[in-house]
Amino acid sequence: MSSNETPRGPVDSSRVPRYAGPATFARLPRLDEVGRTDIAVVGVPFDSGVSYRPGARFGGNAIREASRLLRPYNPAQDASPFALAQVADGGDIAVNPFNIEEAVETVEAAADDLLGTGARLMTLGGDHTIALPLLRSVAKKHGPVALLHFDAHLDTWDTYFGAEYTHGTPFRRAVEEGILDTSALSHVGIRGPLYGRQDLTDDEKMGFGIVTSADVYRRGADEVADQLRQRIGDRPLYISIDIDCLDPAHAPGTGTPEAGGLTSRELLEILRGLASCNLVSADLVEVAPAYDHAEITSIAASHTAYELTTIMSRQIAAARKENEGK
Repeated sequence: MSSNETPRGPVDSSRVPRYAGPATFARLPRLDEVGRTDIAVVGVPFDSGVSYRPGARFGGNAIREASRLLRPYNPAQDASPFALAQVADGGDIAVNPFNIEEAVETVEAAADDLLGTGARLMTLGGDHTIALPLLRSVAKKHGPVALLHFDAHLDTWDTYFGAEYTHGTPFRRAVEEGILDTSALSHVGIRGPLYGRQDLTDDEKMGFGIVTSADVYRRGADEVADQLRQRIGDRPLYISIDIDCLDPAHAPGTGTPEAGGLTSRELLEILRGLASCNLVSADLVEVAPAYDHAEITSIAASHTAYELTTIMSRQIAAARKENEGK
């Protein structure tokens, strides 16, 4: 798309009420309606890798429903993301719910296809198992990437019941496979009990830095965002967000809730503080609507995906303008 082409945006809410019509993300067009896109919002309805409460397979559609109220202009970033770049809903990646290894391969192949068109991905989970195949695919395009991981949990454990691919192991596998830039890895929102002190020791050996939820509370979102920007630098960045980084007061609809988490305001402000980073793709996982009420969790998730999409749209537009000026 050149700067002279106008992206197709959301359905006009002055003509079609927000509660009417298909529930695509932010009421955007489907990918098959626009042919190609700069950012593909895709769902992965998969939760066979969870270790406690299931239900995240329904998360993507819950986020889409909650996103009906999103509007085209983002004042926090002074940008109209859907006018700056083509954003489209790519539907769901259909994966085998009975075979985790096959599901991981399917997600990787689908991500390869979408990234191969030049699009960036905003993936809606699903459980955190899907981060591994998404990172594999992104690394094929960009090389080892910086990772910013928002979560209550480390997700760098080795196995559960002997299984190597679960929602608690994706980032250990990613480090072992060499697809992460180990000089720029950070967890944000970590809290709660662990199996033992060795969990932290192993995590540190992999290269991760930790910003706990208490750190965010004491230091504030701006200072934390500044620290993260310095660690990331200009590296290609992948952001993976487990909605349980938020306190259960802000995200009750998730599989492994932990007390003492971030507020939704803190999460959004940290993300806005990362707008200058080179965000190449992102995922948002572990929304389990069966445990939600009043759409609290899916609303927080839809706004989080909106901020991530805005960051990517701004960067795409800036790069396009720079290239066309040469």
